[in-house]
Formats: sequence, structure tokens, C-alpha cells
Amino acid sequence: MSPAAAGRTTRAARPPQGPRRPSLRVERALQRDGHRVLAGMDEVGRGALAGPVTVGVVVIDETCRSAPQGVRDSKLLQPQVREAMVPRIRRWALCHAVAHASAAEIDEIGIIAGLRLAGTRALAACGVRPDLVILDGNHDWLTSPEDVGLLAFAHEDEVVTPPVTTMVKADLRCSSVAAASVLAKVTRDRIMVDLGAEDGEHARYGWVGNKGYAAPDHLEALRVHGPSVWHRRSWRLPGAMDDDGGVLSPVPTPSGEPADRAGVAGPVGPAPAHPGDEVADPFPPDRLMRAGER
Repeated sequence: MSPAAAGRTTRAARPPQGPRRPSLRVERALQRDGHRVLAGMDEVGRGALAGPVTVGVVVIDETCRSAPQGVRDSKLLQPQVREAMVPRIRRWALCHAVAHASAAEIDEIGIIAGLRLAGTRALAACGVRPDLVILDGNHDWLTSPEDVGLLAFAHEDEVVTPPVTTMVKADLRCSSVAAASVLAKVTRDRIMVDLGAEDGEHARYGWVGNKGYAAPDHLEALRVHGPSVWHRRSWRLPGAMDDDGGVLSPVPTPSGEPADRAGVAGPVGPAPAHPGDEVADPFPPDRLMRAGER
């Protein structure tokens, strides 16, 4: 019995030789091996300083013919092309979904468990359990290790993920994974543009352009104003650390937004959450789903 058939993660596959454009060659080979219903899965926002981490899933079976023309890894497509691709992907797939883990959840359980949480939410929203999930990269973040499973899914009931196979550059090789990356990026970009609207409270962070990543304008705004409730405050953000390296709690204002303040610059990157530093989750899953469906 193969590792996938036994419900365990298979070893990272090497990208096959062939055309650079994504195709269904890998998916068809896996279907011939008995995995009739396949899910391509990809994430966006893993390295961002603000906003959710977002996971897209596209499920196909043998009835799903050639993918929509032009499907690529979302990073290789212009924004308007990605937007136009979404309805075509939705019509093509057996089912599809996009889900998220909020900044507050990432602060609580860490980025890897946050990815896992978003991935299981996407699978649940899709409503079809695949025989196998194709995951981009060489690390299976979807399958919960025993030692962190209870922490990551403390509020979930008996979360059991499908078998997973990992593939380096799957978003460049597999049409289902490329399609999932497009859905995830379009959805998350819309959320960050809405949050960073020019007439809104968070325009100073430049999210319309940087989508919450560590662009110079975003870093400078953090140094001057400190983090908002949408930031991942367990990370070492400029303006979010005290002189001892601890995470500063935002000061609530009547609107619920932290007050402006000068902060202490620090290295950017993940850091352990500061004990007792709690904030209500500003991105409940139902709101995220509604934002992503517009």
C-alpha cells in the first residue's frame, strides 16, 4: 500500500520535465494511480506583516477537462488577468473554495498552524473530500503533527485531513494548483485593498499597493504609527517591540483602533507571542468569506 493510500504524506515529488505552462499531466497520472478526486491547494500571505494568510483549493476529477487557457501561478499574472480568470476557474472546477486564518489566529497558534487552519477551512467550505491534495512546496503544512494538533485545532471537532503529496513548483506544473493560487491571491488582494482604502483608517500603511507585505512605505508607517489590529503582532514589527524585545500592546481608541504612537524599530520576522498580550480576533471567518466572495 502506498503512503498516500495509507493516509500519510508522500515524499516531495520532483517536477516532471516538460513545458513550463501548467498542465494536467501530473493530475492525470495521479488519477490513473487511483486518486480520482484531486485537490490543488496553494497559499498566499504567508510572509505578510498584516492581514490574513489565505488558502485556495480547486478540486477536480476526470470529468474536468483542460484547464482554462492562460491559467498560471498567480504571481506571474497581471492583476486584471487574475481577476478575469476567477469565473472561468470556478466554472471549470468540480468545486472550489478560499479560506483564511486571521492575524490574531496566527499570533495565537503560529504561521504553520495558521496555514493548516486556513487549509482545513477551505476543504470544509468546498464540501467534497478529495482522495489526495497536491500541495505546492516540499513541506506538508496541511497534515497536523500529533504534537501540535490539539493546539492548532482546539476549537475544531475531529479534523482529519486527506492524504497529501507535495511537489516543488507545483504552481508552475499543475493546473489545479495554479488555479488555486489565482483564487487565493485575488481574494486576499481584495481584502487588503478594502482594508487599506485611501479614505479609511489604515491608508497610511499602503496596503492598496503592498498588500500587507514588508514594503518600505509599510515599514516606515509601522515605525511611526505602530501596528494596527490587522497586524501580526507576535512578529518583530517595527514600532511593535519594546526595548527588551517584548511585543507592545496597541492602545485601544473609541473606534477600536490602536492610538498612534512612535515605536521602537526592530528586525522584521516571526517572534514568540508576548504572554498576556491578547486582542479580539478582528477577522472572524464569516467576515473573511464574505469579503472574499465579492
